[in-house]
Amino acid sequence: MHGFSTDHPPSVAIETHGCKLNQADSADLAREFVQAGYSVLSSKDSVDIYVVNTCTITHVADRKARHTIRSARRRNPEATIVAAGCYPQRSPEALSSLDEVDLIVGNKDKSTLVRQVGEWRGFVPVPCAIGDVPNAASPKIARTRAMVKIQEGCDQVCSYCIVPKVRGRERSRPSDSIVRVIGQRVQEGYKEVVLTGTQLGTYGLDQDEVTLSGLIERILDETEVMRLRVSSLQPQEIEPDLISSWANSRLCPHFHMPLQSGSDQILKKMKRRYTGEEYLNAVNLIRSMVPNAAISTDIIVGFPGETESQFSETCRLVDNAMFAKMHVFPYSERPGTSASYFSDTVPRTQILERVSRIIDLGQISAMEFRKGLVGSIRSVLWEGSESGQGPYLWKGITDNYVKVTCLSQRWLANEITDARLCDAKDEMVSVELI
Repeated sequence: MHGFSTDHPPSVAIETHGCKLNQADSADLAREFVQAGYSVLSSKDSVDIYVVNTCTITHVADRKARHTIRSARRRNPEATIVAAGCYPQRSPEALSSLDEVDLIVGNKDKSTLVRQVGEWRGFVPVPCAIGDVPNAASPKIARTRAMVKIQEGCDQVCSYCIVPKVRGRERSRPSDSIVRVIGQRVQEGYKEVVLTGTQLGTYGLDQDEVTLSGLIERILDETEVMRLRVSSLQPQEIEPDLISSWANSRLCPHFHMPLQSGSDQILKKMKRRYTGEEYLNAVNLIRSMVPNAAISTDIIVGFPGETESQFSETCRLVDNAMFAKMHVFPYSERPGTSASYFSDTVPRTQILERVSRIIDLGQISAMEFRKGLVGSIRSVLWEGSESGQGPYLWKGITDNYVKVTCLSQRWLANEITDARLCDAKDEMVSVELI
């Protein structure tokens, strides 16, 4: 254990793996560190404390966490290395066996992480004199879009998913607190806020007379946020009353709606709460009420017992849904889930072959979606540019979650402008400013 020098504040880097909920947690941690007198730097810098906010959704995520921890130790031999988040919540013993780790802090204890670091390093917090500093949530930590957690935990317990064990039961954050935080983020200069959580559609079920649509209405009425984005919804939650909220142009027309499988038999085995037909009904409802909406999804390939015929059902649904983006995952057994006891595993070579096929379908679908937008005008939040003198090559994201780029002499960082989509040959669509 090493103490800190007295001539400079201790420095912290936070590397975030996994979902937008983890990004929100990391942004909150960064603010807590700054308020306690620490300096938050990039993960590329040499620092006194290195926090890895981990994911454990697959075995690949676990492997990435271990690799990151070892790499952080090599780059920062004298630093305090903290393994935080979902992986230590699920399997603290796996991380305690790593010599590179100093502190292990699961999700349940994440609120005490800053205090634990101070106690470990013998640092007496010196609170920032001006309170919550915008630099605490610099793009290095929170990007140009602020992630705001509105709930966490999951009561649905899908057979393959470890999230209920590492995030706990569903818990909604009070709406007054959410509205206040979003107001603060707007004052800090954020133009877009992303509502994050594990099960956003069930927000408020543990409170009285609070719903997701009611929360959205409050945010749009009581804050000046320019763009509000909902990170994820389940197909069974897509109803006209909720989707009518998107009549407000400040609510971004992008819906991430996990599919996982197009086979009703596999969906039932996964303990999902919809059929393939019901999923497509949700897609059609969105498209009928929100023009040019982007719909993205998650798909698991090779779930135990999945036959070639059942996989083909997924491919057919993908063709019908016309997704703007797909995240494809080969099935990963998670100890502690009910699916880990299934014996009818799919051969690995077969899983990888199916993954390749459905990724190709997804790329075709995404390209068709982008081509369909050529000539249209969308609002763009500009997030950064390539280094060098003008004209600058700017990169941004449209309201319906299309990545775009343009050349401009103007300095556009963290600005929202209208732009016409011109060329959709690649994933990054070129645009011209309006």
